Amino acid sequence: MTRMSVKSLLAATFSLCILFFSNALHAQHDTTVHDTAAAQEAPAHARAEGGFNVTETILEHIKDDHSWHLWGHTSLPLPVILYTDKGLELFSSAKLVDEHHEPVVYAGNYTYKTVEGKVRVVNADGTVNEEASKKVWDFSITKNVTSLFITVALLLIVFLSVAKAYRKTGVKSAPKGLQSLMEPIILFIRDEVAKPNIGHRYARYTPFLLTIFFLILVNNFLGLIPFFPGGANVSGNIAFTMTLAVCVFILVNLNGNKSYWEHIFWMPGMHWSMKLFLAPIELIGVFTKPISLMIRLFANITAGHILVLSLICLIFIFKTVVASAIAVPFAVFISLIELLVAFLQAYIFTMLSAMYIGMATEEHHHHGDHEPHYHETED
Repeated sequence: MTRMSVKSLLAATFSLCILFFSNALHAQHDTTVHDTAAAQEAPAHARAEGGFNVTETILEHIKDDHSWHLWGHTSLPLPVILYTDKGLELFSSAKLVDEHHEPVVYAGNYTYKTVEGKVRVVNADGTVNEEASKKVWDFSITKNVTSLFITVALLLIVFLSVAKAYRKTGVKSAPKGLQSLMEPIILFIRDEVAKPNIGHRYARYTPFLLTIFFLILVNNFLGLIPFFPGGANVSGNIAFTMTLAVCVFILVNLNGNKSYWEHIFWMPGMHWSMKLFLAPIELIGVFTKPISLMIRLFANITAGHILVLSLICLIFIFKTVVASAIAVPFAVFISLIELLVAFLQAYIFTMLSAMYIGMATEEHHHHGDHEPHYHETED
């Protein structure tokens, strides 16, 4: 149990590093501009005269950011790390906005696009230089990255304390404290997810499954907390879900046995004409499986946040106490459902990952037999 926990923590740290660089790549290649420079320079009170913008408010809360909003006009600035043709540049995100959180030009070179959440290079006249912006690699410690560091810190504290308790009392003694909370969850993932879907090789992949389960679960729970250190929409970030899906894709295909690849490129028990027809379809399925993992987690978590925020926005749209009397109870009810969804999405992602691993590693004793033949060992 102790070795399994340590492996899970190491894998979680490795996943965090991969996510950090994938987020940078995502920021590098996403160069679409959704608003003009004039709209960015408009003061907040001028835009407010046009009425309450629901779409902008919701997107502002669910997107990643270079600062962490605390309350009112108070935000926690985060470090901006840019790699440009001038080399590595490091400064605080507070340099990119004024006291009203409106974007300003820093050092005559950079501005901040509030809708996109990107740092852009500007010309002398204040317009965005798209060509120069494409050459900027953003490795900033954003709100989502900071939340991931908090998640890893929480997992380290929990699992190291549980491992320490097991070293003192042994695995056969009755669990106490955090042990009594974590042990049933770990055993559930091992006995109900890993064993039935992977078979006798389950122990090799259980640390990975535990890693993605707890990483998703803790991030989902933190995202439901409306104040610091919660509120970050990590699981609703496509870069995060893409990184997890890529990890599953690599693990599945690197461990795929001969039978797995044979069933993809040359289906046994079929006429050669059908084999030629099925091979492209099966090959496409290799890529659609991780894509479905990525989109499912991203869409479900994002939809939950949008629904809650939409209900809260009704108060500001109608500007009446009656709206709050209806919106707040419904928002609380949806938030309680989101607690279940947070666990359910972590479980589904882990379950499907175990199924894909089991499909790639199962042993077929004869052609045409699609049922796995597992020989599970006793613990």
